[in-house]
Amino acid sequence: MLSTRKPRTTAFVFIIITIFAFIPARGRAQAALLMEEPYGFFGSVNPTGHNAIYFERICAETPVKLRRCHAGEMGSVIARYQGIDRYDWIAMPLVPYLYSVENTAAVPPRGDRETVNRLRSRYREAHLFSLGEYLPSGGFTRGGWTELVGVSYERRIYAFRFETTQEQDDAFIAMMNSSENISHFRLLFNNCSDFARLVLDFYFPGAFSRSVFPDAGMTTPNQIVYKLERYARKHPGLQITVYEIPQIPGYRRHSRKNKSISESLSTTGYVLPIAALNPYLAVGIFVDYLVRGRHHIVPKHPLILTSDNLWELTAPVRLAQNSMSEGVQAPSAAVGVPSETGGTITANSGLSEIRASNE
Repeated sequence: MLSTRKPRTTAFVFIIITIFAFIPARGRAQAALLMEEPYGFFGSVNPTGHNAIYFERICAETPVKLRRCHAGEMGSVIARYQGIDRYDWIAMPLVPYLYSVENTAAVPPRGDRETVNRLRSRYREAHLFSLGEYLPSGGFTRGGWTELVGVSYERRIYAFRFETTQEQDDAFIAMMNSSENISHFRLLFNNCSDFARLVLDFYFPGAFSRSVFPDAGMTTPNQIVYKLERYARKHPGLQITVYEIPQIPGYRRHSRKNKSISESLSTTGYVLPIAALNPYLAVGIFVDYLVRGRHHIVPKHPLILTSDNLWELTAPVRLAQNSMSEGVQAPSAAVGVPSETGGTITANSGLSEIRASNE
């Protein structure tokens, strides 16, 4: 009897495993809020930095049209820019966005100015002429197409990784492709961080509305990271993993720490003329800085991502030893599983503001 039951049991277990292997799983993929440090002359004047959003499952069919990624693709980075013809947002493949090349094996260990310019020009000629043949390259105070490629030669980047569902990503692609991609960039109230805020509010509805404090209603990268941390603390199932993508040496001096508006005004010489003209305003800015403006979530020892292990950004979820909701110290694995937003994703969630902001 035993000899006949055992093979039947084994066969039954094998059949069950086979069935579950072919049942389509509720697909999840990685995404990340990118907080990029300020650099150069403009970074000295306005040390807030830049925000972008990375998606593992969403790729760029063109720089202004999205699609689901194919096998082997590493996703794209989407952000709002100024000076890219008439477009409000641009999508770039991850590796060219960071390094100006299409394969991580071609990333140089150092990038002098001649090398960086050559790599950028080569990529633009191959892939970016659809944005316009006479796009400005950018300058001290205004961005250009060089902001789209080789970002890691300019500055250090922190990636705050979270998960998205297949349904969310498909809805996001449909929304972005159907909306008008027309720029009305405004540095104070329609900037790159405002774009990141609206995208995150689409994935986590109601969590990323505009705030009066800090920064007097303006949205900054530090503020967006703070909101993401606060959301993670209120939702223990959401464990954000923090990565650092180092700046490649040789092209530019090391980038600076991201600051809020109140911090940059309170800790520099800007506060003196403000105090002379309006001491009450100066006191208000300083109190804003003390209460909220000093907040920094970047951990002391984030996981370092280079061109050699960049794939970790797309690695499957494993149990995180440390998470943002617990105060990140040294994340060694990947992000935890967030709770579902629930219900059907509709166009009246936060992302619909992207369209409204361009009208």
